[in-house]
Amino acid sequence: MKRKSIIISLKGLYLSSEEKNLIRKEKPWGIILFKRNIATFDQVKKLISLIRKTAKDKKFPIFVDEEGGTVSRLSHLVDNKVYSQNFFGKLFENKKVLALDLYKNYLNAICSLLREIGININTIPVLDILNKDTNRIIGSRSYSKNLNTIKSLGNLCIKEYKKNKIATVIKHIPGHGSSKSDSHKVLPIINKNYNYLKIRDFKCFKNMNSHFAMTAHILYKKLDSKNVCTHSKYIIHEIIRKKIGYKGIIVSDDITMKALKYDLVTNAKKSLEAGCNLVLYCGGKYNESLKLIREMPIIDNFMRKKTSELYKFLS
Repeated sequence: MKRKSIIISLKGLYLSSEEKNLIRKEKPWGIILFKRNIATFDQVKKLISLIRKTAKDKKFPIFVDEEGGTVSRLSHLVDNKVYSQNFFGKLFENKKVLALDLYKNYLNAICSLLREIGININTIPVLDILNKDTNRIIGSRSYSKNLNTIKSLGNLCIKEYKKNKIATVIKHIPGHGSSKSDSHKVLPIINKNYNYLKIRDFKCFKNMNSHFAMTAHILYKKLDSKNVCTHSKYIIHEIIRKKIGYKGIIVSDDITMKALKYDLVTNAKKSLEAGCNLVLYCGGKYNESLKLIREMPIIDNFMRKKTSELYKFLS
């Protein structure tokens, strides 16, 4: 499989001739859809069908970021603003049986919608643990400040998605909860030491059997004072792979975010060099997508094996 190590995004509601050529000739590993790409049920279903037809791949990976609550890319199709992860976290801590039943039903309803339109990967659950000063960019996207709540509901989410043959992306590994800043705008810096992080932020991600994990664009100053997590060989190999024990596909968070200080191509290359398996580009600009994908390597043996495993799961 000669796919490039990148997930790209599209400009609008319809696949342009340029985007068709890019998919056909340059071969991105996958595509992520946003609200700008989704207007109606029929429109997005046709868009996804055309993407797969162009790629000549019935299982071509199509991602969406449908968390519910404040992050809903399917808001033109379903109104789930109330159903944030924090909504279910609070309910779990007060009415555990009711919360598990309601959350399970909610997850299956969303999965039914995703399956019907053709999306096979959703970038949930958010496993970041809340602190009293966690930046609001995480806020209600987190289940809780309680580790047990996060692990219980996170595992349920992954389990129900697997039943529906849709892959998940745990995020933002190894943890965004101790951050006081929004990585879309600036580089968050965390000054906590390893012993603190390993029993809180990092522990949220341990033994979570998700096909994908998305990195946090955060500088863990006492672990690697020079490199943001996404560009840190030490954090990806020693913390995420060895200490947390994550064995799946590691995807960078969006390389257009302000927390990363280099140009797009350098951001992408540094992510792969550090140990990310795929780079995520969410800008939706054709010229940037083309420039990036031509600089990206073909997936390696690890990714070929993981892609094969994913496709077997999706069948």
